[in-house]
Amino acid sequence: MEDKKRSPHALVLPYPAQGHINPMLQFCKRLVSKGIKVSLANTIYISKSMLAHPQTSISFETYSDGFDEGGYAQAESSVIYLSTLRVVGSQTLANLVKKLDESGNPVNVLIYDAFLPWALDVANNFGLVKAVFFTQSCAVNNIYHHVYKGLISLPPRDDESSVVSVPGLPLFRSWETPAPLHYMDLLVNQFSNVDDADWVFFNTFHKLEEEVLGYLTKLWKVRTIGPTLPSMYLDKRLEDDKDYGINLFKPDSGACMKWLNDKPSGSVIYVSFGSSARLEVEQMEEIARGLEQSNFHFLWVVRESEQAKLPSNFINEISGKGLVVTWSPQLEILQHESIGCFVTHCGFNSVLEALSLGVPIVGIPQWTDQPANAKYVEDVWGVGVRARPDEKGLVKREVLESLIREAVEGEKGKAIKKRAAKWKNLAKEAVDEGGTSDGNINEFAAELLHC
Repeated sequence: MEDKKRSPHALVLPYPAQGHINPMLQFCKRLVSKGIKVSLANTIYISKSMLAHPQTSISFETYSDGFDEGGYAQAESSVIYLSTLRVVGSQTLANLVKKLDESGNPVNVLIYDAFLPWALDVANNFGLVKAVFFTQSCAVNNIYHHVYKGLISLPPRDDESSVVSVPGLPLFRSWETPAPLHYMDLLVNQFSNVDDADWVFFNTFHKLEEEVLGYLTKLWKVRTIGPTLPSMYLDKRLEDDKDYGINLFKPDSGACMKWLNDKPSGSVIYVSFGSSARLEVEQMEEIARGLEQSNFHFLWVVRESEQAKLPSNFINEISGKGLVVTWSPQLEILQHESIGCFVTHCGFNSVLEALSLGVPIVGIPQWTDQPANAKYVEDVWGVGVRARPDEKGLVKREVLESLIREAVEGEKGKAIKKRAAKWKNLAKEAVDEGGTSDGNINEFAAELLHC
């Protein structure tokens, strides 16, 4: 009797950070629903740090970044971390592919985070289908691609006269471009071998970035597969897909929801700057006082490592009016009817979450892609407002208070809410049956199933 044809097996490799793992994990769930066997590989340190494995049919594997006891924090610098990740990661990823092959679960396709271009070389060595996954927006990656090609350079942020022109994008003033970093090489080197990828996935949806997609699809086999939120918040077609399932910080769910439940509709400002932002003490003071002066209720996520930067006695002073937690169930909160707007750094994952749930945004971008995302939030998508820092790099309390009022009150607030509701519907439409993202995932799965 002929053996039953084996299901194709995708090995998925996210960059070791919460904002990269979550979107790729959600993509895994979609692939599983299409009949693809999926294994998700995290670094040994990330695997040890996870509070729980999600209850899914995804298999979980590990590889090493060379810092098994402390991850990124164990390295002396970002340069040392990234170079070690490349060398050790390449070897241990190859060992993992061999192990899976020898155990009777051979890998057919490697889906790797664009931050890890060396993974493509590993895939080539094993003759695997190569799919690169970008967690940042098409717009931002178009800018990085042009920097990589030497077609543009990002001007100094204080150069008021400079504008950056890139095909498929609006003009960017200097302060709106992605903020230069000491690891800018990581961001531009995503494109070092992208031309050799068989598939290029973006965690976005077609209507959100239609113009820039028109340009990028001429370069690569680009497919949009987002927004990658748990199905419960979008199309509801994946049973029991109620949360991401991987947390590197413990969310204070009970306290958050209990506090929100007795607050009037639209009366709470939700504030979170993600899993890795580190604000200066002076900036924390300005945000704290701006929230106080706004006279709205507020729920502020301040990681444990950042809490010492809060003003003295602040948590006691705000009793009743505000709540500070170390981590939160962000999607649950954004969906709560009490939320009036989301004050965020404008990391693309957070922006997508707010867009998909119809929540107005107040952007206080800090670094990397965030200034460019904030520009799109205000100027292109029209779902919020953004702060421009002063000459010291600070967003002052009066500015924050004014932006919160602008986003939730008056005629501008009404217009923002209306556009936010429109994008919410379009996000759901993209991942629902027959939507653009759903169709792209179907196309990918069908090609794997028939190869």
